[in-house]
Amino acid sequence: MKSEGLHLSCPIPLQDYPQVLLAHGGGGKLMSQLIEKLFLPAFANPWLDQQHDGAVVELDGVRVAFSTDSYVVDPLFFPGGDIGALAVNGTVNDLAMCGAQARFLSVAFIIEEGLSMEVLWQVTQSMQRAARETGVVLVTGDTKVVDRGKGDKLFINTAGVGVVGQRIRVAPDRLRAGDAVLVSGDLGRHGIAIMAQREGLVFESVVESDCAPLVEPVMALLKAGIEVHCLRDLTRGGLASALVEIAECTGRQIEIEERRIPVGEQVKGACELLGLDPLYVANEGRFVAFVAQTHAEMALEILHACPVASGAVCIGQVSTERSAMVLLESLIGVRRIVDRLSGEQLPRIC
Repeated sequence: MKSEGLHLSCPIPLQDYPQVLLAHGGGGKLMSQLIEKLFLPAFANPWLDQQHDGAVVELDGVRVAFSTDSYVVDPLFFPGGDIGALAVNGTVNDLAMCGAQARFLSVAFIIEEGLSMEVLWQVTQSMQRAARETGVVLVTGDTKVVDRGKGDKLFINTAGVGVVGQRIRVAPDRLRAGDAVLVSGDLGRHGIAIMAQREGLVFESVVESDCAPLVEPVMALLKAGIEVHCLRDLTRGGLASALVEIAECTGRQIEIEERRIPVGEQVKGACELLGLDPLYVANEGRFVAFVAQTHAEMALEILHACPVASGAVCIGQVSTERSAMVLLESLIGVRRIVDRLSGEQLPRIC
C-alpha cells in the first residue's frame, strides 16, 4: 500500500540497526548516522536543523533557549561530582552554549527497584546545591520506578529553558574564516575520573572530574561585547568530536595545533596507559569558543578571570578553506585529519 507524502521505508537498513543502537554515547560515527539518517529527517524543522546544543525560539517577543539531556553515568558518585550535579550542570551548560542564562529546569527520575533512599537523598541534595549555585530553579518533574534488573540504579533527565538577549546570536552557522578557536581549560579529567572509579585504577593523586557550570565565563564574554560566533561544551566525544560536528555542520575547515591543547600530566599518563586519545575523552566543565580574531586576546583575559576557565588558551583558527574537516598539526609538525570515532571510547560517562 502506498500513501502520497508518507515515507514507509526506513532510511537505515534494518540489518544495520543492532550495530547502530549498540554504539554508546553521542560522539561516534554510528550514533551520528542514527541522528542524521533517522531522527533529523523524521523531526525536521528550522530549529532542529541548526544542530545546536539547544533550540532558540521566540515566544511573544522573548527569545528563549530550550534544551534537554539524559544522564546515565556509572558510577553514580565519582571524584569531583555525581549524577545529580551532572544533570543540573549539563543542561545549564547546554543552554549557556546557546548564549542563554538558564532560568528553570524540569527533572525526571527513572529509578530501579531496590535503590536505597539514602542514595536518592544524596542525589537530590546534590541537584539542589548545583541549582542554587547556578541560579536555576527546578520547577516540575516526574518519577518512574522500573522492575529490578530492568534499569541500572538511577537515570535522570533534565530539560531547561533560559532567556537569550535580543542582540545575542550564538550558533554554528555564524562561524567565519579567521575565527580564533579557544578552549576554556585542560581536557579529559571527567572521562578519566569516571574510568578510574569504575575500574578501580589508582594514580599518584586522585583525578577529579571537571564537572562545573559554565554560565559565568560565557555570560562574561557576552556582557563584555566579545564577538562570540559559536560555543560548544566538550562532553561525549570530547574536543575532537565537537570540532568535527561543527566543521561538518558549517562546511568550514578548522585548524588546531596539538602543542597548544592543554592536557594535564595525570590525564595524559592515564590515556597512554589505557590506550585512549585525550582529544576524544569527555569533559563536563569545558567548552570551545569561536570568537572574532580581533577579540581573541580580550576574550582570553575575560576567561582567565573566571575560576572555571582560568586555563583558557587559543588552540587554532577557522580556515578560509571550505572543506568541512578538522586538521591537527602534531607535535612534530605533521598535519592529519581529525575524524569521529566509530563508537564511544568510554560508554556511560554522563
